[in-house]
Parts: sequence; C-alpha cells; structure tokens
Amino acid sequence: MMESDKNILKEICSQFDIDTSIEIYGNGHINDTYLCESAPRFILQRINTNVFKKPEKVMENIVNVTRHIGKKIEKSGGDRLRETMTVILTKDGKSFYKDDENNYYRMYTFIENSMSYDFVENPVQLYHCGKTFGKFQAMLSDFSANKLNETIVDFHNTPKRVNQLEEAVKNNLANRLAKAEKEVEFAYYYKKYADKITQKIADGDVPVRVTHNDTKLNNVLFDKDTNEGVCVIDLDTVMPGSLLYDFGDALRFGAASGSEDETDLSKIWFDLEKYEQFAKGFLSETKDCLTDAEKELLPLSALIMTYECGIRFLADYLNGDTYFKIHRENHNLDRCRTQFKLVADIEKKLDKMSEITAKFI
Repeated sequence: MMESDKNILKEICSQFDIDTSIEIYGNGHINDTYLCESAPRFILQRINTNVFKKPEKVMENIVNVTRHIGKKIEKSGGDRLRETMTVILTKDGKSFYKDDENNYYRMYTFIENSMSYDFVENPVQLYHCGKTFGKFQAMLSDFSANKLNETIVDFHNTPKRVNQLEEAVKNNLANRLAKAEKEVEFAYYYKKYADKITQKIADGDVPVRVTHNDTKLNNVLFDKDTNEGVCVIDLDTVMPGSLLYDFGDALRFGAASGSEDETDLSKIWFDLEKYEQFAKGFLSETKDCLTDAEKELLPLSALIMTYECGIRFLADYLNGDTYFKIHRENHNLDRCRTQFKLVADIEKKLDKMSEITAKFI
C-alpha cells in the first residue's frame, strides 16, 4: 500500500478519534479491510457500495443487532467486546464516515487471539460453527425482525429465483441453452420443493426472524487456544428472513464433500457426519425457541438452499455470467452441476437427516 494511501486512511481513522498506523488485512472479496495497529487494535472497512446500495441501512441493522446481543452477553456475565462485533462511532456519533467522494467507512474493535477457517478441516469445527450461529440466533429470538431493513429484497425467496431461471431459459441471452438442457430439466423437476419454506412463512407456521444470510464457516471466529467459536462476523446481510435459510445454507457449504466448483462430480456428496455435528451445535442453542414447523423443515432446508444456489448459478450461466465472478469457461455451469449433485444426494438422505435432527431436539 502506497504511503499516500496510508495517509488518507489515517485521516479516515481520525474521524473515529483513532490515531494509528494502518495495513491491509485479510482476504475478503467484497469490502476493503484494514488493520489499525493501535492499542487496542481496530478493523477499518470501506463498504462496497456497488454491492450494498444503501450502506446507511446496512449499518443501522448492524448497530441494532450488535447492541441487542451485547446486552445479552453482559447480562450473562460474558465479554461483549469479544463475543460480538462492536461498532466504533465517529466523533459526531455516527456508525460510519462518508468522505467527499461518497466512500463509506466503518470501524470495529479487533477481536484478539481469534482466527477463521475457509474450509472444514474436521467435522468438529462444524459443531462449534453451528453452536456459534445457534447462539447468535438464540440471542436474537426476542428481537423483532420488523425493526430491520430488508437490504436485499427477496434474497432467499426460492420461488422467485425459479421465476428468474425460467426467464433466463426463455431469453437464452448467451445462446447457451443447448449446453444446459439436462440442468434445466433437473431444475424444473426439483422446483416442487421451492415453496416449502416460503409457504409456511405465508401461513404463519414459520416465523420471520433475524437472519444472518451468509452462514459460511469463515464467518465464525474461532479461539486460537481452544478452537471453540467466539463470535459471528460479517453482518452486512443481516435482515428479516427464516432461521431455516441460515441453517440450510450453512450445510450447503459445510456438509459438502468438495469445493463449490468441483468438476469431478464423483467427489461430491452430502456428508452426514458433518450434518450431524452442525445440527448438534446449532440445536444445542436454539431447540427451545424453534416452532414445530421449523424443526420439521430443518433437513429439507439444506436441500432447498442448495437447490436455490444451483438455479442461481444456472440462470447466471444462461444470462452470460453477469452476476457471479467466473475464472474459467463454463464456471457457473460447473458450480450449478455441483449443487445439483448435492441436491440429489440430500434428497436420498432426508429420512436419515430427520433421524439425526430428532436426537438433538
């Protein structure tokens, strides 16, 4: 990083009343992240306004959620500066600083002696991941989701994602339909599951809750000494939704046997041991606040969220790769095929998944 850039960022930090040296930090793909080498240390981020069109609303959500969690942690005798993200306010009391070029910056306390993992190294990690996300959900079970902004409308509305795929098939903008006929046929067959969560929400059987909406392993910080979960991070997509979205999406990623874009589908299956570990951890914190409908739909949510992701990849492939970044030819089609392989395998294992889930409810 050039010295001139460091000076600019140091001036940004001064808006938060922090005098510090600063370095690039982490490997995030959306926001620009920097470490403030002060005592104590802080994280400075420039919010990607191409992705988050309304950064003020994003920050309003984050402040409301973290303050609520912080009060719960303090009441239970915990350390709120370690167990949840803490937003540092600017000198004029705002949760962000906007510069003259309309860049938005925010600052958090740095959580020391912690680390994150990009890939599951052993199933027990998923137990701690599930427990940490479950605790996050449980501490927000009495927080009204109506207080939050819906920063990405219909983010996990699977029937609408099906409609988007159907539109992509109809338009065939990139003239690729002939290469994806089997995948389209698969998607249309499995759309029978698409409304299983949304319909229950409409019926009132599944409540609208605060949801994280990006429940990947690397959005949990782990203690370097104990390897237990410390707190949930990356709250940009926190908004109203269903707990089932978070549970299912975590397993779409966490219980897969291989990477999201693996081309050798013989290496892809849904790992029941990983499912069991995540479910055990998640339900240890949430079982007392779940409705009967939520408990019943937990296994199926993994299928639905995996299906939804697969049809999004497929629609983007048909549209000419306009949303997801690609790094090779047919990348989105490969991603779609991997998700669909998981969908088919999850369907075969739903009864076993229900048996596993029942052990922890």
